[in-house]
Parts: sequence; structure tokens; C-alpha cells
Amino acid sequence: MTAPTPFDANGNVLIIGGGLVGASLAIALDIAGCRVTLVEAAAPRADAQPSYDERNLALARATVNGLDAIGVWPLVAAQATPIRHIHVSRAGEFGSARLDAARHGVDALGWTLPARELGSALLRRLNTCERLMRLAPASLTGLEKHTDGWRAQIRTEHGEQHIDAALLVGADGTESFVRKQLGIQAETYDYEQTLFVCTVTPERDHAHRAWERFSDDGPIAMLPLTERRCGLVLTVPSESAAEVAALDDAGFIALAQQRFGWQLGRLSRPGKRHPYAIRRVAASSLTAVRAVLVGNAAQTVHPIGAQGFNLGLRDALTLAELVAEAADPGSSTLLERYAARRAPDREGTMAMSHDLVRFACMQQPLLAPLRSLALLAYDRVPPLQQVLARRGMGFRGEPPRAVLERLS
Repeated sequence: MTAPTPFDANGNVLIIGGGLVGASLAIALDIAGCRVTLVEAAAPRADAQPSYDERNLALARATVNGLDAIGVWPLVAAQATPIRHIHVSRAGEFGSARLDAARHGVDALGWTLPARELGSALLRRLNTCERLMRLAPASLTGLEKHTDGWRAQIRTEHGEQHIDAALLVGADGTESFVRKQLGIQAETYDYEQTLFVCTVTPERDHAHRAWERFSDDGPIAMLPLTERRCGLVLTVPSESAAEVAALDDAGFIALAQQRFGWQLGRLSRPGKRHPYAIRRVAASSLTAVRAVLVGNAAQTVHPIGAQGFNLGLRDALTLAELVAEAADPGSSTLLERYAARRAPDREGTMAMSHDLVRFACMQQPLLAPLRSLALLAYDRVPPLQQVLARRGMGFRGEPPRAVLERLS
């Protein structure tokens, strides 16, 4: 019988999940000089990654700062479109709120980028990492707790491997296997809504403006893209999802036009549509003994306001910042600091997205004047406008230093 291999974590960080957040964390830790193993379920190709799909991401200014700090943004900046204006309104009501980049002293409030382009840039940047070990395709099949860390059983195409780690990171998405293995509970809220995303071509130039419009049936967003296209994000009640999915292009465009209005003229040329059921999933704890959750494994938020990846990247960069300064990446002190640092941003962002969709989309006529007055206040009262702009740009709580370096 072969003797068991002695446990040897040796400061290693093991990341389970190679999506947008997991890959970003691996790069940031590699820059910090850490020993990192990244386990990716899919082969290392952009077209194989489930998170590198046809969605169009709205990247907050803080997110772009962070991607620039880890050397990813220069690889993809040419494919991005700046958001210089944001318009928020509610169908059939008089109030609206507008944000303007120049008014807040910046060149852009954020940028839009196809998720596939960001995924490709992350993969290219991962290929330049010097200390990183990548296992792909591979999957976590078991965990064994040791005094100084975790021993993970990993299934690869070449057989089973055992990886010892001083810190285990779950970056494996909403249905996180790591979260379940750690025994961390998660609270789930079903919005009973389905999201359809695609590209459309508007008759009028989008002029680098992003639109968010609410209605009884849910929000609809229009994001500026290159070549005068827009990324359409249409929310429908889940009970209507099958009917909407069965529409031909003309029927779908008619629905989008009815929901969005004519601010950009006639919409045409819809791209391939992708439906997503919308749920809010919140882990009861961000940490366990020598383990931490980041990104959608920690919290999956309503896509309203496009906060998901933005929030997850701030998770990753905060964790990398703390690990870079620590002798032991899995110490209880470090994990307590991480949870405390992330709490204001995480809780504030989750509450904002959850409360906003319920308040703005609630079918209650008596709320109409209050909604309009609230939007007008954010549009006209400078301190409220400043708070809205800074939070929209991703600066909330105590952000990681990496996202502040390019703030003007």
C-alpha cells in the first residue's frame, strides 16, 4: 500500500472556478508573487467558458481601473465603448435621473464590452502568469480538512490529483460546489423574471448613452456598443418567457420597441437571443476556516444596474490585496479583515439592486409620484447626484487600492 503524501500547503492558494472573477483573482495573486493553482471546469478557450458568452457587460469605472492594474484592460480597450451618459426612467411616469461623465469630472462613467472579449483577454493574460498552475479542464470532487489548510481532490483528463492549499477560494458561480462542501448556507430569492439579451441596431446614434427603463413587467436596458449597435437587456415575467423565446425577430423587436420606446428611433437587426432566469443568491457567510467565497459564489444579484461582475471583481482585488500583505494567506485574521472590508460594498450593492427592482417595478399606482420624485431628486440635488454617480462608478465602502489608481 502506498503511504499517504504528507500534507504541504506551503502558502498555496487554490482557486476553484476560472470564470471572469476567478481568472482575475489568479492574475492579481500572480502579480503579488503568490503561489496559485487555478482549477477551471472548461478547457482554456474563450468559446468553452460558460461565463464568456454573448452578454454585453457594463463595466464600472472602478472595474476598468482594476482591470488596468492587472494588465487586462490594455488587451481589450479597443473593443470597449465608453458610457458618457446614463438615463434612468419609469414607463408612464414623469421622473427621470440623468448622469453625465463631464459633470463629474471624468471621461466616462464606465464602459461596455462583450463578455466574450473580456474572457479572451483574461485567457491571454493568464498565459503570461509566471507562478500560476492551471488545471483545465478539471473539477473539484472532494475536500479534506487539515490543520493548516485543505487537500482538494481534483479530477483531470489525466486522472486524479491532490492539491494542498493554505487558502481555498470558491469562485465557482451561483451553484457553487465549494460553498456547499464548506456547509455555508445560501438564501435564494426568485424574482420570477427572465432576462433576454441580444444586440440590436437603433435608427439613431446612441451617443454613448446607456438607458435603464422600468415597468410593471421588469426593467429594460440599452447599452452603447461599437458600430452604432446597442446591447439590449429585456426582462419579462417568467410565466411569459417561453412565449417570448418563441417570437420571431419581428415579434421580438416589436416587444422591445413597445417596452423601450422611441428614444433611439426604430430598432432593427436583433442578434441571437439568450434567456437567463433571475435569482438572488446570498451566502450566509463569505468565509469558513481557511476558505473564502468570491463573485457569484458569494452573491448573485439581480442584473439591474449591471453590478454582478463589478462587485465580484472588487471581491477578487480586495482579497488579492490582503493576501499579498500576509505571511499566511488562510489565517483567520486575514479572512476576518476580508469579510469586514467587503461588508459595506456587498451589503449596500445587494440591497440597492434588490430594493430598486422591487420599488421601481412594483405594480402599485400609489407609488408612482414617489418614484418620480425620487428620480427627480437624484437628477436635481447635487449631493444625491454625487452619491449616485460614485456608487454607479463602483466606489463604495473601502475599495481595493487597485481600483483607485486611475481615478481622476
